[in-house]
Amino acid sequence: MDDDTSRVRLEPWSEEDAGLLRALNAPELTAHLGGPETGEQLARRHRRYVAMSAADPGAGRMFRIVLLPEGTVVGSIGFWAQTWDGEPVYETGWTVLPGFQGRGVATSATRAVIAEARATGLRRHLHAFPSSDNAASNAVCRKAGFEPRGERDFEYPPGRPMRCNDWRLDLGVPLQEA
Repeated sequence: MDDDTSRVRLEPWSEEDAGLLRALNAPELTAHLGGPETGEQLARRHRRYVAMSAADPGAGRMFRIVLLPEGTVVGSIGFWAQTWDGEPVYETGWTVLPGFQGRGVATSATRAVIAEARATGLRRHLHAFPSSDNAASNAVCRKAGFEPRGERDFEYPPGRPMRCNDWRLDLGVPLQEA
């Protein structure tokens, strides 16, 4: 697997990223996630992302994706603490603006976020749950080294059932003793 992350830089989410979040809320980018969020939902999400950047990195982080060498902000990615099948894990998710899709940006950013999650030393596994019919995001998981674990039913957003693939990556971090 090619681990090159030199195409992108991850920068912590900040107050200035509200416009990026609005741009990422487009119907074509949220089709696999139940559609665009309302202004109020976006404001809550933005506050949550900013708070993640200020909190202990072990709880997770949200980032803007910066394409290099141009320095253009092209999307978002993050990881956050989750419990899955009774195990403390991290979950990841990403979105890349339409004009930058199909160039390997999401895969490079995913590899970079894997390094960030691994560096916390707190969770053994990183999961991604793209919609089963989201071929592009499932391909990112495969290219970034995740292993498929089958399809699962989710409710996202709440009240909207969807079928997802469960992808898991071993961060190589032993689970901490309780």
